[in-house]
Amino acid sequence: MKNQTIVIIGANSEIAKALSQQIILDAKNHDNTQLIVISRDLTFYQQESFQQLHSACLNSINVKNYQEDEINLAVSKIDLIAMFEITKVIICHGLLHNIKLQPEKRLEDFSAEAFTQVLSANTITPMLWLKHLTPILSGKGSCKVVVFTARVGSISDNRLGGWYSYRASKAAMNMLLTSAAVELARRAKNIKLISFHPGTTDSPLSKPFQKNVPEGKLFTSEFVAKQLLTIVEDTLIDGKASYLDWQGKVIPW
Repeated sequence: MKNQTIVIIGANSEIAKALSQQIILDAKNHDNTQLIVISRDLTFYQQESFQQLHSACLNSINVKNYQEDEINLAVSKIDLIAMFEITKVIICHGLLHNIKLQPEKRLEDFSAEAFTQVLSANTITPMLWLKHLTPILSGKGSCKVVVFTARVGSISDNRLGGWYSYRASKAAMNMLLTSAAVELARRAKNIKLISFHPGTTDSPLSKPFQKNVPEGKLFTSEFVAKQLLTIVEDTLIDGKASYLDWQGKVIPW
C-alpha cells in the first residue's frame, strides 16, 4: 500500500461516514494512509468509539459554511496538513429535500427559491471545491476526484420527468465535470474526474422515497462505500470525465 492522503468533503453524510470507516479499516496496521474529513458537523468523528477505531492518521477540518471564502480557507488547510500525495478526493454534497422543499412532481411546483438552493448545494458548491483544489492537486501523483451526482442527471435516460431542480442540478454538474475534464487533460493530466451515482442508499436523503424502491435495490451506506472505493481504484486516468453507477457501469450523459 503506497503512501496516500484521502480527502472526504461533506463528511457528515451517511455514505461519507461509511467511507471514512472503510478507509480506516483498509488502512489498519499501516501508517501510510492519512484521512482528512471536512464538514460543518464533525460530531461523528469526535466520538470516542470512532477515535478508538482508527489506526490511520485522521485529520478533520470544520467549515462554518460552504461559501467560497470558507472553501478556499479549507483547501489551504488541506495543503498544509496533507502528509502524503492526495490520491483521492470524494465530494459528497447533496440536497434533494428539506423541511421547506420537496422534489417537484409537476411544473406548478417549480420554485425559483428552491431551485437556487438545490443548485447551490448540488452544483455550485462541488464546483467551487474543484476550482480551489485543482492547483494543489495538479502536476503531482495520480489523483481521482469523485463528485456525487445521480442517474436522474442523465438527460438521455430521463423517462419519468419531474424532480426538475434535482435533475437539473445533477445534469449541470455532469456538464461542468465534462468541461473541466477537457481542460485538465491539457493542464493537469494526473487528475481523473468521476461523476458517481451511488444508487438509492438507506439514508435521510432517500427516506421519504424508499417505498418505491424495488426489492434488493435499497443499499446500505457500507455497501456503497465499498463499491465506490473499488470503482475508484479500478478507474483509469484517461483525460476524460466518467459517469459511473454503483456497479461501475457507465451511465449515458
